Amino acid sequence: ACQLPDTTTKLEDHIKMGNRLTKIYTRTGDQGTTGLGDGVRVDKDHARIEAIGTVDELNCALGQLVAHDLPDTIAGDLILIQHSLFDIGGELSLPGTNLIADERVARLETILDTLNAELSPLREFILPGGTPAAAACHAARALCRRAERRLITLNKSESINGVTLRYLNRLSDLLFVMARCINKRAGRKDVLWERH
Repeated sequence: ACQLPDTTTKLEDHIKMGNRLTKIYTRTGDQGTTGLGDGVRVDKDHARIEAIGTVDELNCALGQLVAHDLPDTIAGDLILIQHSLFDIGGELSLPGTNLIADERVARLETILDTLNAELSPLREFILPGGTPAAAACHAARALCRRAERRLITLNKSESINGVTLRYLNRLSDLLFVMARCINKRAGRKDVLWERH
């Protein structure tokens, strides 16, 4: 299982979460805007908010996946990935902040290589499915691709951390391999696509 680096985040320096969360509703967003971590207000459909929201959706999908009966190593890795996704949300809420470093991408690659080593080579396309957990993993993979697209859209108008883009790209690959491993360890075969 991977471990997150022990870092103090800029996010905590700029956002006093204890104070912000004492009241859940503030009415400040009733007119269709929301505040970033630096206090700047933007429209709720701004590309940055779309990116933050999609990363949050992905984190929720991983939470649903972890709620399944998973091998301990996979569950542990997914929980640590959830922490990284929260950091990505922090990056996006504070323009110019970089919380995801190369080591986190390397960690994903190590997990990916380890899991992929136990799988037979793919010679056909596979369909999302198999066990409920594997199907949930495939759904998270597709959502990860959407999160990556949202960040690419944002990066066309505002600079973001390039390592974060690599992280999401690698994470979608990892989720594909994890789905196959979940099926294999449950004694289920990949669901192969058939030409009709």
